[in-house]
Amino acid sequence: MRAEEIFARALGREKLSTDEAYWLWEEAPLEKLAYIADQVRRDVVPDPNIVTWQIDRNVNITNVCISGCKFCNFHCKPHDVEREFITTIDEYRTKIDRMLELGGDQLLLQGGLHPRLGVEFYEELFRELKRMYPTVRLHALGAPEVAHIARISGISTREALTRLVAAGLDSLPGAGAEILVDRVRRYISPAKPSVDEWLDVMHQAHEMNLPTSATMMYGHVETPRERVDHLLKIRDLQARCPKGNWGFIAFIPWIFRSSGTRLEREGVKSEFSPLEYVRMIAVSRLVLNNINNIQASWLTVGKATAQLALHSGANDMGSIMIEENVVSSAGANNSFDAEGIQKAIREAGFEPRLRDQLYRERVYLGGKV
Repeated sequence: MRAEEIFARALGREKLSTDEAYWLWEEAPLEKLAYIADQVRRDVVPDPNIVTWQIDRNVNITNVCISGCKFCNFHCKPHDVEREFITTIDEYRTKIDRMLELGGDQLLLQGGLHPRLGVEFYEELFRELKRMYPTVRLHALGAPEVAHIARISGISTREALTRLVAAGLDSLPGAGAEILVDRVRRYISPAKPSVDEWLDVMHQAHEMNLPTSATMMYGHVETPRERVDHLLKIRDLQARCPKGNWGFIAFIPWIFRSSGTRLEREGVKSEFSPLEYVRMIAVSRLVLNNINNIQASWLTVGKATAQLALHSGANDMGSIMIEENVVSSAGANNSFDAEGIQKAIREAGFEPRLRDQLYRERVYLGGKV
């Protein structure tokens, strides 16, 4: 297997074999790997001098969750009366009003696998939010939540998705993917839906032309090859998306943060390497030959590493994240406001451009759009 042949295939956005993808992670020289990934980025994005960013707000619908994820400090068990909450409509109104003042256009709504909140609860919530704020996009839930909602409601995942879209769901985040290997999921998320369930929900969303994103949380108990296997599953699922439908709009890899988590207590600690993150971004760009947007996770890796990622295959800096609780509760303490994220993009040598969830250009007016 010759390096130049693999790089040439990657430059042509060809579908790499499993062994070729493993080689990129295990043997490809990082400098050359990042260079090739940057060349592919330049060929794929409309303007290679632009890096996109977003303004949205992450609101947790509830913190009650039965999935038992060992990496999450935010959730609580049912009946934990001192900690449990369900966000009220008045609280949504306060949070959304502030987001709109800052120029945001989207709510990233996530919660947990609440044992008592069925599809009717989410239908009522989405309809009410759309009634109050008809122009605000709802980027909500995730494949595990959809599968869970369907199961406790006694309906199929297709019916759950159909009803949620009718109620106002605009797009589906890639949440809950972690690593798409059942061995890993059984250890870190023992009660979360399986790999096949995650993939099935996403495929049904693609068939419905519901826009989605894909994610990866790495750096815990997975092997390097399992990271690559995750990418291959994402790529192959995207290949099944009906022609002309949205499918996966973006891929976002982020690192596991261990502070205070059950995984840390079991001896699994996060060991962040900026160069490893650059490799992850570059390999993602080359393996995911059918996904155009690769996002740098500044929240978990910090500004400097995210800026390196922009020269290694990433074309997007994600959102300023007006509110984020889950990753932050495990030790990710980086932050950006709108001016800061634009400055970071310019420092990296690019022109910042505000976007919406579908990567359509928006105009930033210094706090109000």
